[in-house]
Amino acid sequence: MSNNGSSIESNPKVQKLNQIIGSDSAGGWEKSWQQGHTPWDLGKPTPIIQHLHQTGTLPSGRTLVPGCGSGYDVVTIACPERFVVGLDISDSAIKKAKELSSSLWNANHFTFLKEDFFTWNPTELFDLIFDYTHEISVGQTMRHLLKPDGELLTLMFPDHAGGPPYKVSVAE
Repeated sequence: MSNNGSSIESNPKVQKLNQIIGSDSAGGWEKSWQQGHTPWDLGKPTPIIQHLHQTGTLPSGRTLVPGCGSGYDVVTIACPERFVVGLDISDSAIKKAKELSSSLWNANHFTFLKEDFFTWNPTELFDLIFDYTHEISVGQTMRHLLKPDGELLTLMFPDHAGGPPYKVSVAE
């Protein structure tokens, strides 16, 4: 439920996104970026990621941000101790991320890849994965990309029908 008492399914932005994506998730995500309909894009880093980075709480090493979109989280946590790979299925999202970040001081500490998470096979495992778009729909797959002592940091969304974001229970 949102603050005004209506369900998320009745939110016009969510309804439009569901229409754009339809049954063609790869093409639908690209269409949403092309049309500028990206209600999940905060236009800035996710506040908790910014806080964790600033407080030195995040582990160092190779980091993956699947579904990175505009790349705000990628560039926020990239530093000499942490190389970050931003992954997105949308070419438009990757182009925007590169445009926004190519001249930043830490540009040597991150990269953006246009890949389908479900078919991508990285050559190295990760020390950290920050996810708020995939874990709830792919379950164990994400964990297989982590080093044995790696950390998965994921944000979960309210329990609601449909998606995205997709439904998850406490047990999952």
